[in-house]
Amino acid sequence: MNTQLSEAFGNIDIYLFDQLLKGNFDHCDRVLDVGCGGGRNIIYFLKNGYKVHGIDQDAGAIRKVRDLAQQLAPGNAGGNFTVGNAEELPYPTGSFDLVICSAVLHFANDKAHFEAILSSMWRVLQPEGILFARLASDIGIETMVKSVGNGRYLLPDGSERFLVNHEMLLAYTHDLNGELYEPIKTTNVSNIRCMTTWCLRKK
Repeated sequence: MNTQLSEAFGNIDIYLFDQLLKGNFDHCDRVLDVGCGGGRNIIYFLKNGYKVHGIDQDAGAIRKVRDLAQQLAPGNAGGNFTVGNAEELPYPTGSFDLVICSAVLHFANDKAHFEAILSSMWRVLQPEGILFARLASDIGIETMVKSVGNGRYLLPDGSERFLVNHEMLLAYTHDLNGELYEPIKTTNVSNIRCMTTWCLRKK
């Protein structure tokens, strides 16, 4: 059974997998993975007829994901995967039903960079489209992180990240004119880092 799951979904983010199990993406057809890497989160989508696009700064990762797409979904054009920046997505407004952004936003240089990435992703979503984001936060470890300026913090695990909190995510949800289709959820990993799942629908 584990082999069957691996073949069907790959090494998918468990919280993205949860969304698939709940059927929250059943109405989606056009999918963009921002910071797609080698394609760990898009195997299911490629295998099941979605129109999948991906963008990443790493040219090597894009070569890898193009090969993956060719193997799993030859009809999904290799040109759908491109080298580029999340804050300057090269797609028309309203191009996608689902934008996936897993473990990317916390690499923002500062608040302005974070907001540029967020705005870019929101622009390419069509109305009623979904943004699925996983990002580092200080939720639950507020007293354990140390500010290094520009919205970035040193975490107990030794990494440096741009961190959000619950109030920030609610404020961005409001400012974008979006709505939470699920509550904000945070996983605390042994008090050394916290990862938050933020699920938005565009009104």
